[in-house]
Amino acid sequence: MVARSFAALLLFLFQSQGCSHPGSQQAPPPRHRAAAGSPQILAVYEAWFGHPRHIAIDYSSHDPIVIRKQISHAQSLGISGFVVDWYGYREPFIDRSYALLQTIAGEEKFHVAMMYDETKDDEGATDEAIEDFKLFDKTYLSLTAPGRQAYLTYNGRPVIFVFPNGQHTDWNRVRAEANKWPQPPLLIDEYPPGPFAAAFDGYYAWVQPGKKGWAADGSNWGEDYLSDFYRTMESKYPDKITVGGAWAGFNDSKASWSLNRHISQRGGETFADTCKLWRQYSPADNPLPFLFVETWNDYEEGTAIEPGIPNVAPTRDRPPCTSP
Repeated sequence: MVARSFAALLLFLFQSQGCSHPGSQQAPPPRHRAAAGSPQILAVYEAWFGHPRHIAIDYSSHDPIVIRKQISHAQSLGISGFVVDWYGYREPFIDRSYALLQTIAGEEKFHVAMMYDETKDDEGATDEAIEDFKLFDKTYLSLTAPGRQAYLTYNGRPVIFVFPNGQHTDWNRVRAEANKWPQPPLLIDEYPPGPFAAAFDGYYAWVQPGKKGWAADGSNWGEDYLSDFYRTMESKYPDKITVGGAWAGFNDSKASWSLNRHISQRGGETFADTCKLWRQYSPADNPLPFLFVETWNDYEEGTAIEPGIPNVAPTRDRPPCTSP
């Protein structure tokens, strides 16, 4: 019952309800529209479980049975694809997980995409990114790659997301190399734009509290950050792809890199509020192409929705409009 209620709420919150920001009619409409009339819901996926550097949970990211169950579960919630954190040559364990996931996704009519996790090293970052991109193109985007049909595309081009770490990569050089591919990818970076804005085709929102910073009680759930993101993308970057963000909470206490950061789930309200905020800034007849759920299974930073969200159920104020 809880799973069905959660699925109904997720589908309801992500559907366009004809609500738009009062000033949105005067702003230039985004060039990039949702292909199916509403945002395609994607969930960020961590593929490192079973590796000794990460916490132990009750499954391995190398287990095909687990992957099939996860895909089925995500599909039941209206999620159409996983965006997998991928490190190239640096993390062969995760690369193996990705290979399994893309192969199985192809069999299950599910989407998969790569989020390139940039190296933190200041030397050789650009060359490493170029080589990693070549590896990915050859291994996973070639016409003969297992599960190639599952890879996420937009307007016929593969979509690659970038997670900036060290910010030592010259993305203009990477872009120039990627443009030589038979199907040059669309590159989507984390907001806000950095010094290589021209190299990217769009930006995504990422779970964070915004300018006010992390509140000790977790009450700052990111409303200001998301509002600024949607307003800025609509007014300054209408020619870029906007990927919205939604999260249930944040708690990095279990991570080896913990900084004691916290966003409260607020009894499910954080997820509900982040799910629907995009509608205030996106015209009903021109919704976002994609919206990230952040994340499917990052248990170390407390953002996983895989096990469900406590107290999330339809209410009189949030009635489900479709059944799972």
